[in-house]
Amino acid sequence: MTATKRRVAITGLGVISPAGNTKEALFDNLLAGKSAIRRLDQSVADLLNTKIAGRIDFNSEDYFTKKIARSLDRVSQFALVAAADAVRDAGLNLNEEEKRRSGVYIGTGMGGAHTIEDTYMQVYRNQAKKVSPLTVVKTMNNAPASHLSMQYGFKGPCLTFSTACSSSAVSIGEAFRQIKDGYADVILAGGTESLLTFVIIMSWESIGTLACEAEDPSASCLPFSKNRTGFVLGEGAAMLVLEAMDRAVARGARIYGELAGYGSAADATHITKPSVEGQARAISLALEEAHMQPGDIDYINAHGTATVLNDLTETQAIKEVFGQRAYDIPISSTKSMHGHLLGAAGALELVISILTMENQAVPPTSTLVDPDPECDLDYVPVKGRRGQKIRAVMSNSFAFGGTNAVLIVRKYG
Repeated sequence: MTATKRRVAITGLGVISPAGNTKEALFDNLLAGKSAIRRLDQSVADLLNTKIAGRIDFNSEDYFTKKIARSLDRVSQFALVAAADAVRDAGLNLNEEEKRRSGVYIGTGMGGAHTIEDTYMQVYRNQAKKVSPLTVVKTMNNAPASHLSMQYGFKGPCLTFSTACSSSAVSIGEAFRQIKDGYADVILAGGTESLLTFVIIMSWESIGTLACEAEDPSASCLPFSKNRTGFVLGEGAAMLVLEAMDRAVARGARIYGELAGYGSAADATHITKPSVEGQARAISLALEEAHMQPGDIDYINAHGTATVLNDLTETQAIKEVFGQRAYDIPISSTKSMHGHLLGAAGALELVISILTMENQAVPPTSTLVDPDPECDLDYVPVKGRRGQKIRAVMSNSFAFGGTNAVLIVRKYG
């Protein structure tokens, strides 16, 4: 452990998402306002009221042998694919001593959901007398982190965070603190989620949070709109390589930015109803840790789920912290195009935020045609914006259960 606080660099990015399976494709599609939300397979859609999702066309055998694919739930497969891109992007080549000070921090809401549901089907529908001996190790929430640790030989802290929609933002924030405080030098951090199963979709339907299908299915998620009806479930993973700044500089790594601030605060009021106070406190704590003022933030990737309560609460929280400056900051909800990745949402949206800084361009809230008068900030309606001056970005993640997490990244140098 070091006596002084260290700066933390972001040197690698990897994604697998409904909107693109490389960081370049992801950002190009989002900036163009191209929605990845579409109808579910007919066999599933016929059994559900909800017909739409941010779904990935993913063939595990494109990435794994059949034997390995059978040993991994889809949630772990996503994590391994996104991590491979992030590690390659960072150019990591660690020796054994360095691996002992390298870790894995992963966020996921519900872990191996596909395996759980398939197993229940075997037992209750097919009356199976035995289940696969891999069931436990495929379904446990820490399976993705464990597989990543084994894949790369990282022998430092290997931890999993499950705080619903803020899971991966928390995982990145806590990894940031580990490096900042000197407990690790390199951490692969992010999130993964694969929840497009019959029972989980039905469960979300039952609490009335899922969006109604629009005439154009791709335009069904309507953050900050007057006629918003809820969020659209998505799936995927996003991973970032975090490392001590001095180490990254010494090896000549490409530095996407400096992870500078992390704020975490609990609503402590209601299991599903968001709190302005809790969200505002998380935003304020992130600014405080980054030693930044509201005027220093040039873009916010909003949590922006398109539920009535969340969008209004987030708008009020931003106003409370930023004051008049709130009206001058471009803010967008990219969930309008890729859906809500729940436990992986914070990581994906932080990657998107970093790419706005990299490209000096802001993706839109693509479906924002008829704004809610109470959501009156600059939510970048319909069209993306190029030629922006972006030096620092903020990503908001607010969750059922009341765990709020906010991350700030600024340009290096």
